[in-house]
Amino acid sequence: MSTDAVKEARRQVEVCNACRYCEGYCSVFPAISRQRSFSDGDVVQLANLCHNCRGCYYACQYTEPHEFAINVPKVLAEVQQASWQEHAVPQRFAGAFHRSGVAIAFAVVIGFALIFWALKALGENAGGEGFYALLSHTAMVAIFAPAFLLPLLSIGLSLRTYWRKVGGGRIQISDITAAVGSAARMKNLSGGHEEGCNFEDEDRFSNARRWRHQAVMYGFLLCFASTCSATVLHFVFHMPAPYGPLSLPKILGVPGGILLSIGTLAMAELKLRADRTLSDNRVWGGEMGFIVLLFFVSTSGLVLYLFADAGVLDVLLATHLGAVLALFLLMPYTKMAHGFYRLTALVKDAHDQRS
Repeated sequence: MSTDAVKEARRQVEVCNACRYCEGYCSVFPAISRQRSFSDGDVVQLANLCHNCRGCYYACQYTEPHEFAINVPKVLAEVQQASWQEHAVPQRFAGAFHRSGVAIAFAVVIGFALIFWALKALGENAGGEGFYALLSHTAMVAIFAPAFLLPLLSIGLSLRTYWRKVGGGRIQISDITAAVGSAARMKNLSGGHEEGCNFEDEDRFSNARRWRHQAVMYGFLLCFASTCSATVLHFVFHMPAPYGPLSLPKILGVPGGILLSIGTLAMAELKLRADRTLSDNRVWGGEMGFIVLLFFVSTSGLVLYLFADAGVLDVLLATHLGAVLALFLLMPYTKMAHGFYRLTALVKDAHDQRS
């Protein structure tokens, strides 16, 4: 991790700890006020609590041109990115994605090619219906189960290292429920104000960013629930796909895909308008690339559902599965990881408040 970024962040939060004007803004500032000094682990924990809502920056009297040059959202964003890259497993892949969003495009293209050739090679002997006429269920499980489970294992190992770094102790169920409740409401994206934060405009409070994040999060969770329900139907109830429009996988998956597509598109539009000087601009391309990939995954899934009978099933399926494969494999090294770190930071914060 960049020691310069941590040192600068420590300097700034020490000023914040002396000032305390922003104490009620979000979880970061109460966490600051509980400390008298800040270790590297404390600074990393604060960085992962920060939601970059920017209200503190616009309220601060010590921003440039003041000699203190306080810019808490930016410096914590830099520490946050550095912490994800430091704890990534394997670490040598951590910075590759964020150096350029082009890495996502390459991953998607490779995924397309692999799935396309798999379809060509296995399609004639798949012997199933619908999608499984092109690629058997066994082949799909063989490809996607490791592609999903291994990145999750990687993230789990990363979070264990992070927990040790920030001095995490023994947690209780109440810590987890408090963290999940905060994440579900996107509480900290309000900037401590019911009317929202200043992410869009320094002179206006808005909940737009909060709502867009919620659309992405709940859309993704609905899509994941759809996949899980299809898995249960297949293996437990021996009901293989394809499923009808009133089946549980479709009832969950279609609204989830719509929410995810709308949410990611709206997030991209908001990110284009946002002030880049208040975030880690070095990884802007990677973050935008991830949003585009997530949009492509959800939208290609909806297109596949709507036009599967149009004679282009092989192309649509290869495109969608290639995008999903890229999303899974890149998960530990993209902005997707921030959800896991954020939740872990909220658990640690709930633990600290109780202790």
